Amino acid sequence: MEGGIHTSTDTSAFKECLSLTWRNPYVLRLAFSAGIGGLLFGYDTGVISGALLYIRDDFKSVDRKTVLQESIVSMAVAGAIIGAAVGGWMNDRFGRRRVLLIADFLFFVGAVIMASAPGAALLIVGRIFVGLGVGMASMTSPLYISEASPAKIRGALVSTNGFLITGGQFLSYLINLAFTKAPGTWRWMVGVAGFPALLQFILMLLLPESPRWLYRKGREEAAKVILRKIYPAHEVEQEIQDLKESVEAEIKEEGSSEKMNIIKLLKTKAVRRGLTAGVGLQVFQQFVGINTVMYYSPTIVQLAGFASNRTALLLSLVTAGLNAFGSIVSIYFIDRTGRKKLLIISLTGVVVSLGVLSGVFHETTTHSPMVSRVETSHFSNITCPDYSSALNSGAWDCMTCLKASSPDCGFCSSPTNKLLPGACLISNDTVKDMCHKETRLWYTRGCPSKYGWLALIGLALYIIFFSPGMGSVPWIMNSEIYPLRFRGLCGGIAATANWISNLIVGQSFLSLKEAIGTSWTFLIFGVISVMALLFVIIYVPETKGLPIEEIEKMLEGRALHYKFWEKGNKPHEKSQAT
Repeated sequence: MEGGIHTSTDTSAFKECLSLTWRNPYVLRLAFSAGIGGLLFGYDTGVISGALLYIRDDFKSVDRKTVLQESIVSMAVAGAIIGAAVGGWMNDRFGRRRVLLIADFLFFVGAVIMASAPGAALLIVGRIFVGLGVGMASMTSPLYISEASPAKIRGALVSTNGFLITGGQFLSYLINLAFTKAPGTWRWMVGVAGFPALLQFILMLLLPESPRWLYRKGREEAAKVILRKIYPAHEVEQEIQDLKESVEAEIKEEGSSEKMNIIKLLKTKAVRRGLTAGVGLQVFQQFVGINTVMYYSPTIVQLAGFASNRTALLLSLVTAGLNAFGSIVSIYFIDRTGRKKLLIISLTGVVVSLGVLSGVFHETTTHSPMVSRVETSHFSNITCPDYSSALNSGAWDCMTCLKASSPDCGFCSSPTNKLLPGACLISNDTVKDMCHKETRLWYTRGCPSKYGWLALIGLALYIIFFSPGMGSVPWIMNSEIYPLRFRGLCGGIAATANWISNLIVGQSFLSLKEAIGTSWTFLIFGVISVMALLFVIIYVPETKGLPIEEIEKMLEGRALHYKFWEKGNKPHEKSQAT
């Protein structure tokens, strides 16, 4: 409840959430219908990573230009920045339900444009439309779920949005694999995204507006009707009373229930401290590198030495499955262990995993197979020109071959063992087919390596640790940490910060990888993860089981929150005593 006290949140929340299946399915219906916005978010993140492999094959200009690849990935993020920024204002003005309907429409239109795009330019336009929809849905879905959830299971229900994000990513890899042999490959991959958007549009037409938004707008009777469907009979009247007192206090403080501006927001201590924690979490969620892994996981798998597109997609499916599993773990532990402890465990594991990945890629790049003049001369008239003219060709290895650029070159492995010296040849489809006909492997994005499986283990560990904590908690915290009158605006600010960070990381990863190497890139993410861990320890409060009004009181009382290991929170304990 908004103002109720729950002494057994940590032990019963998950069971309570499961019991809703038969005791009050209406609440689950609200949560999962709104959570489809998370599914759209996740599907778009995952699908482009696989589709990009085939877009590069279809559009040679994309294959040649790293900036076009990054633009196809990142323009959706640019659209999401605008969608999240506008979505915060729209949420407070028009309501959560209407914003989700608009998001679904934009996503559907974007999916149709992408599927029919004749070239890279229109494909990028479609990505922008999809991004607008994803940006709006990314901050509206958890907000809607939070405001339609009893306090003691709020974390678990908002975690369903995180589960559907990771579920969407897993689904996207399944769809990618399903269409690898179909005519049009990537067009089916991106076009299928329109169906969940259409489904959510229909479901949201049948669902009500957020009861708290209705009450805030003076539509008390409509809000009470919905609250009576959400809460048990013995709790609902107290919930209505608490909500009434909360809104009246806000109106008294503001002078008007509609008056709201940035200056007032920054002058409010609880909001300012909430924004520090909320925006910080959203920024660090991206800068520890998660969407580098999700956007480019097939590419990373190929960098680890797995040549086939299909193999790269299949192995990436494993990471997406682990991500979905991690979000299920989050649903169980979020109201049991607490937000802050989960974040600290998560980031500690992320730091270790990124250290492993950095080490593995260092070994991969410094111990790649040599280029053999005998193997290369086996293929007549297609030798890489840079290799032929090099004075130190005897020192060339696979990585040196792949860096040649006039024209691009590829590495054709030895037919007996991919780790033995191979041939450095001109990179095109004809040469690729010649290499494959001799039962050799063809490499253009990474080199054969005996450490490839270690890279997969590092990726798996990264996902296992990231998903339950840093994957879910930032969205949960931002759905509950702000006062009602500022919730839409602050949620929009935090989501916008997330998407701007997402854009920076997505747009720079391939360029950074080419400039300093994959190993150093992951090492940078590791250093940022250490900074994120310190930030969580100092600035992020524990909100487990606290009614939303109590969270506001706690933030007003203190700015720093070191003692994450203590059970309970002072404001909460005080309210129990009274």
